[in-house]
Amino acid sequence: MRRKAKTIQIVGTGSGVGKSVIVAGLCRIFLQEGYKVAPFKAQNMSLNSAVTPDGLEIGRAQAMQAAACGLEPSVNMNPILLKPTSDVGSQVIVYGKPVGNMTAVQYYKHKSKIFGKVKQSLNRLMQGNDIVVIEGAGSPAEVNLKKHDIVNMKIARLIKSPVLLVGDIDRGGVFAWLLGTFDLLPVVERKLVKGFIINKFRGDKALLENGLRFLARRSGKKVVGVLPYYNDIQLPEEDSLFFDRVKSRRRFFEADLIVKSKGGVKKKILFKKPSINKIGAGVKIVVVKLPHISNFTDFDILNRERGIVLEYSTDLKTIEKADCIILPGSKNTCADLQFLYDRGIAGLIKKKAGKGNLVVGICGGYQMLGRSIRDFSGVESKNSIEGLGLLDMNTVFDKKKSTFRVEAKDMNNNCLIKGYEIHHGRSKVNSPPLFLITKRGNRKVRIKDGAVNHKGNVWGTYIHGIFDNSYFRRNFLNKLREKKGLRVIKDTDEFSREKEYDKLADLLRDNLNMKLLKEIINGRK
Repeated sequence: MRRKAKTIQIVGTGSGVGKSVIVAGLCRIFLQEGYKVAPFKAQNMSLNSAVTPDGLEIGRAQAMQAAACGLEPSVNMNPILLKPTSDVGSQVIVYGKPVGNMTAVQYYKHKSKIFGKVKQSLNRLMQGNDIVVIEGAGSPAEVNLKKHDIVNMKIARLIKSPVLLVGDIDRGGVFAWLLGTFDLLPVVERKLVKGFIINKFRGDKALLENGLRFLARRSGKKVVGVLPYYNDIQLPEEDSLFFDRVKSRRRFFEADLIVKSKGGVKKKILFKKPSINKIGAGVKIVVVKLPHISNFTDFDILNRERGIVLEYSTDLKTIEKADCIILPGSKNTCADLQFLYDRGIAGLIKKKAGKGNLVVGICGGYQMLGRSIRDFSGVESKNSIEGLGLLDMNTVFDKKKSTFRVEAKDMNNNCLIKGYEIHHGRSKVNSPPLFLITKRGNRKVRIKDGAVNHKGNVWGTYIHGIFDNSYFRRNFLNKLREKKGLRVIKDTDEFSREKEYDKLADLLRDNLNMKLLKEIINGRK
C-alpha cells in the first residue's frame, strides 16, 4: 500500500471505553496544529448513522470525528457499517449503500470479498492527508473472533501503524484488562502497541503512580496518559451503552453558603439548588427505549435544555407521567411496534394521545403512528403489522433506501430546518403535512413530509435532527411549557459543537504526554 500519511491507531480493551471520543480529540489537536487529518474505522457496528453530502450512510461516530477534523464526512472514513436488525443479524452497508441483511455466519463469508474496499478507502485517506487517526472496535483480543477481525490489529499490521491501547478505569479492573488484552496478542502485534491510555479516572492521579509503574514494567510499554472523567463536554454518544450513563441534565444555580469550621476558619461551600424558582417546574419528555432504537442522538440537544427532564424508558409508570412521548427511529420497526403492543405501551400511548398529550414520532417511530406497516419485501423483518392509528397514513417498505441531507420549511410557522433522512419505508399520508422539503442534497425539490393529526397533538416526520434547529426546538418546548401553565423561555442557547471539540482537545492535551505521542507517530518510539 502506498503511504503518505502518518498514522496512529486507537484500540480498546472493550466496547465503550472511549475510543471514539479520543480519536475525535486527537483529530482536533492535529487540526489545530495545522495538519490535514482524517479519521478512519474499517467497520462500525452502530444504529446511529449519518448521511454524507453525496447521500451515503456511515457511522455517526466517524461523522463526528470528521467534524473534529474540519471535514465533511466521507464513506472512506467508514467503508463498512453494520446496523443490527435482530440478535443474530444486521443490515450490511458497504460504501454507504445497503447490500443486504446477513447473519454473522453469512457476513463472515462475505468479509473477504469486501476487505479490498477497506484497503482502498484507507489508501485514499493516506494519500490525501498528513495524519490518519484510526479507530478500532471492541477488543483486539477476542480470541473467538480474531480470525474474522478486519478492524483492529489487521489494519495496524497492514500499514505498520503504531497502536495505543485504551482502558476504562471507571469500570474497575483496568490494569488486568489492559495487561490481559496485551498478553493475548501475538508477539508481532504486541510490538505495534506503543503505549496505554487510561480513561475516565476520578480522583487524585498520585494514587495511580505505583499501578502505572507496574503496568510499564510488566508490559515494557509506557503509559501515554491518564484522562479524567468529565461531564462538561457534550459530544454525540455512539451506541446504546449511552443509556447506562445518561442522566437528565437539569440546570442548577449556585448560592454561596459561609460556614465556620474548627479553629474559626471560614469556608465557602457551594450550595446547589434546583433552578425551578427561575423557570418553573420541569417538563418531562420520555423517549421510548425501543429494543432496536436507532439515531437516538436526535434528542441529545433536549437533554441540555433548562427545565427539561429527559428519560429513555419502557416503564409504564414513567411514560404515564410524561408531558411528551417520543417514538424514536428503529432498525426493526415491525418488531419494535409489536414490543409496544406486548408491553402495554401501545395502549398507553393511544390513551395519552386521546387525552391531548403530545406524541411525536421520528422515522420508524413516525411509521408506527400510522394505520399500518407492510414489509412484503423483507427489508427488515418480513412482517406486517397494524399501526397505532394516530395518524391517517399507511407505510410500505421497499428495498430502495432514502438517504438525503435535507432542508425544509415548517408548515405551521414557516421556520426553516435542516436535517437528514435515512429510511426504507414509503408512506401514503392523508393527514396534513408537517414540513415541506425544499432541498435534498444539492437538488431543489418540493416534497411534503410528515403528518399531524387534527388536534395538533400527534405528529411525526422522516427527518432526523429537527431538534438541533434552535428556533424549531424553542417553539416545541415552549408549547409544552405553556400547556403546563409555565412561562415561556425567550432566549435560545446556541450550542456550539466546535467549542466542544476544542474543549476535548484541551483536555487531551493537558493529560497526555504529547511529546511521547508525537514520537510514537513519527516512528521514534
